[in-house]
Amino acid sequence: MKLALTDEEVAFRDDLRKFYTTEIPAEIRDRVGRGLEPRKEDWVTTQRILNAAGLAVPNWPVEWGGKDWTPIQHHIWLDEMQLANVPEPLTFNASMVGPVIAHFGSQELKERFLPPTANLDIWWSQGFSEPDAGSDLASLRTTAVRDGDSYIVNGQKTWTTLGQYGDWIFNLVRTDPNAPKKQAGISFLLIDMKSPGVTVRPIKLIDGSYEVNEVFFEDVRVPADQLVGEENQGWTYAKFLLGNERTGITGVGRTKVKLAHAKEHAAQTKVGGGTLLEEPYFAARLAEIENELLALELTQLRVVAGSADGKPNPASSVLKLRGSQLQQAATELLVDVAGPDSLPYEAGDDLASAEWAQLAAPRYLNYRKTSIYGGSNEVQRTIISSTILGL
Repeated sequence: MKLALTDEEVAFRDDLRKFYTTEIPAEIRDRVGRGLEPRKEDWVTTQRILNAAGLAVPNWPVEWGGKDWTPIQHHIWLDEMQLANVPEPLTFNASMVGPVIAHFGSQELKERFLPPTANLDIWWSQGFSEPDAGSDLASLRTTAVRDGDSYIVNGQKTWTTLGQYGDWIFNLVRTDPNAPKKQAGISFLLIDMKSPGVTVRPIKLIDGSYEVNEVFFEDVRVPADQLVGEENQGWTYAKFLLGNERTGITGVGRTKVKLAHAKEHAAQTKVGGGTLLEEPYFAARLAEIENELLALELTQLRVVAGSADGKPNPASSVLKLRGSQLQQAATELLVDVAGPDSLPYEAGDDLASAEWAQLAAPRYLNYRKTSIYGGSNEVQRTIISSTILGL
């Protein structure tokens, strides 16, 4: 695979680079660049700017706001966005439920949900994992029983990321408890989170943040026309969604930014008669991560180029596995650069510990999650060995 961009691709990249750095408010990009999580209004503001320019959902069908781009252009679009510290279009909207509705939903569902989903007028939450059905997602027990023109939903979802902001939730529910295979009795249902019987409860994480939630459903009545596709075919749609999620988890651009920060701060950290950046062991660790990141980037291009027609690409498991590992390696590197200054989290401006250093340890702890969400890395190894290697 060629490494150099064509003249047209360079021009495309430069146009995006200019747009991201001039049209997205500087204060939003500055917060993200400092390692802070975007606020809700940051995501909404950014996605609406991108959507107005036709840049929010290029992976969707053209008639619903997508772009007839090459895989290289799609890669440049995301990579430059991450390098510019622009909050990406909300993944639940742009990369998960939007493509599922676009590929498998009825025309009525497309017209009703796709425009507000692209513009972030609806904030979607993901209702997949349950207390006893995480990596083994097909063991889910949330039920949806047909009652006339509605489904009655009962059950619980957990680890619902940013569910405190959610307007709607796309849910995997069990509609046929007697199916011969547990995957065969699952459906994909859209639920208004303001419906009576829906309760959201926060889960506090190890880094002190409030990012994930439990969501409870108690006799929630859901109109049957909010079923995506066919009843009991939800597992097919979930596999398609998870393929998109795993590709997006790769985070090559985000890892590049973290490595750039590590190099910048290491160059300012004195060690002996030189700097940490010049220390042989540290330099070797940094070079190894950078080389592995380049290999991952090329693999990502091949996977994206080979995914079409709504079919999940099992190679997305490789991207999820290696991408999460390299993101974790980059956060660990930043903790090592910060040293003891990484310990006083949110200690304020009175201490010598810089903000980036105070964020290093919480970010390292938070990024342990990348091994789990989107399907745990252990599950990805099983998929790789069986589906790709045929073992």
